[in-house]
Amino acid sequence: MKPNFFLFKKMLLSILFVAFFFNSALAQKSIKITFGKNGIITYDAKQKTIAVSQSGKTIFSEAKASVIVNGKTISVNDYSEAVLSKETLNDNLGKGTKYTLTYTDKTNPTLIQNFYTYNNQSYFITQIEILGTGQQVATNYISPLDLGKITFDKIENLQTVFVPYDNDAFISYNSKKLDTISHSTSAEVGILFNNTSRNGFIIGSLEHTVWKSAVKTTNKKPTALFSAWAGYAEKEITRDSIAHGLVKGNKVLSPKFFVGYYSDWRNGMEDYAKTNRIVEKPYVFEWDKPTPVGWNSWGVLMEKINFENTTKVADFFANSIPQFRVGNTAYIDLDSFWDNMVKGGFTGDFSKLKEFADYCKSKGLEPGAYWAPFTDWGWKDGPNRKAEGSDYTFGEMWTKTGNTYFDFDGARAIDPTHPGTLKRVDYVINKLKACGFKMIKIDFLGHAAAESSSFYDKNVTTGMQAYKVGMEHLVNALDGQMLIYAAISPNMATSRYAHVRRIACDAWKTIEHTQYTLNSVNYGWWQTYSYDYIDADHVVFADVTEGENRARLISAVITGTLITGDDYSKDGIWSVRAKEWLQNKELLKIVSHGVAFRPVEGNTGKHTTEVFEQKIGNDWYIAVLNYGNTPKNYSLPLERLGIKKGNYKLQDLFTNQNTNVKNNINVSLGSKDAHLYKIINR
Repeated sequence: MKPNFFLFKKMLLSILFVAFFFNSALAQKSIKITFGKNGIITYDAKQKTIAVSQSGKTIFSEAKASVIVNGKTISVNDYSEAVLSKETLNDNLGKGTKYTLTYTDKTNPTLIQNFYTYNNQSYFITQIEILGTGQQVATNYISPLDLGKITFDKIENLQTVFVPYDNDAFISYNSKKLDTISHSTSAEVGILFNNTSRNGFIIGSLEHTVWKSAVKTTNKKPTALFSAWAGYAEKEITRDSIAHGLVKGNKVLSPKFFVGYYSDWRNGMEDYAKTNRIVEKPYVFEWDKPTPVGWNSWGVLMEKINFENTTKVADFFANSIPQFRVGNTAYIDLDSFWDNMVKGGFTGDFSKLKEFADYCKSKGLEPGAYWAPFTDWGWKDGPNRKAEGSDYTFGEMWTKTGNTYFDFDGARAIDPTHPGTLKRVDYVINKLKACGFKMIKIDFLGHAAAESSSFYDKNVTTGMQAYKVGMEHLVNALDGQMLIYAAISPNMATSRYAHVRRIACDAWKTIEHTQYTLNSVNYGWWQTYSYDYIDADHVVFADVTEGENRARLISAVITGTLITGDDYSKDGIWSVRAKEWLQNKELLKIVSHGVAFRPVEGNTGKHTTEVFEQKIGNDWYIAVLNYGNTPKNYSLPLERLGIKKGNYKLQDLFTNQNTNVKNNINVSLGSKDAHLYKIINR
């Protein structure tokens, strides 16, 4: 056979190109890596720093990677040079190129920084690998981008958002003017944006099964700095009383970090959430049923629940509000104290509880239950109490933090990797499945993610690794038989394991509860794309004004699901409101869509924007809320709402009153009141 001269020539040229790319690129002062339509990552080979630009505008510069390995702080500046390589990329995020910078040194471990770039994405992803080169690596700090200098806007124009790690202890998001503070540390994701232009920069972790991570923004006038790292533990935020656990191995990887700049920071946050769900796929079974609606007993009945009053609630749903359904389904969910119906406690007779579940089903309703699987509420009674499902004692299962244990919210954490904990999960879940429950609200999940000085499973060294063990076991035990609703829980890490997550801490009925809940929607609405649904907690109508009732209901509708909480075993103003409002077809149309509304403004500190918006099909919906004690007039430019200037009809979904609108929406609200409007083309 004759040699193929042209094939040989092509191969030779390819080899020469690769050699030139590898060797000469780093001899240059800088290397440019493209991503998306107009993004460029610039690597300064001499300074070993990263800069990023978009459409010719520099977003940040001078960021570099650093780690702590075996107690030693190491920067990329400790290496002589990096070797650059690249390979074709084709994964669930799209087609592109993976670029790798490899740093080697005789006295330090090998550091590898990967850049995942995509042809059609506005962001890139970066990740650090640490190779022990024959020695074990132990680290609890990896920063792929440290001390980057923000350059896309002046510091006095920038907001930085504190994003909580969880929704416990009535914590709030906080959007701060960066030039008025010294620094701010945000869990998992950092956001810097100009509220007027909405231009914004987002960086956040995409993986949550090993690491807790954070982003710190610092005011170094006249500039702003940011650092993103894995290995975050802080008592007031992650609730941990000890340092983040060490991650060990011959090879240790940071989580992947999303990095993007957007003309509208809200688009960026939604991209971040959607990318999370692709990179870290849900472990929970796929939810293919309608948006959940229904009732939860913690709204009013609380510890007073029994068979009689809860079945009367089911009767009210069946007979008085039969149209309060999405897909012909509503849930009647028993919260804590459902064991009032179980003689002899968790090891007793569950027949009455099963009778409740059967009764709900006979009325065309789905029964739900509640549990906090990784907590011991009776820890003050001592360590020798036998745990359900095994011969282990609770004392053997407690999560150790040095010479003490992890206590928070009045409960002691139990080790998610301990066989006694896992057997207890199996025992209780099997009891609830046997009763026929179709929904479970799981609570105080942060206890399962606590850092520990020693887990039972010695291969587990971090809180997030332990969380993965416990939550995967719980999901497996449920075996696809129940809707999984997470209440108090880590914001991002829980999306693998739950269909629905409550966006904030507990809320009931007042305008203050409404504003508190919507603060988390204001700055955390994007989690609607990480979960199937996010939820605003039980809506209670009792004992407050009509305006507060309307505001609280709207807060749920614009979050994504609708769970009520009044004592519907009795008549009252709450039952009148329920009959009128919970069967409103336009409101239920929004709920059936199941996607949280966007905030219009993002400069409210710990408070909340008064306007949220969403487009469903060809229709726009606008929620306006007055949290104040006096009436207020609003003039809302259509363009600020994302709506083209023009002539429209504004329909109030509560009164059905129609108003003509041109270019601006002008409405008046009473004190502590809210309204929800549909904008219709004229």
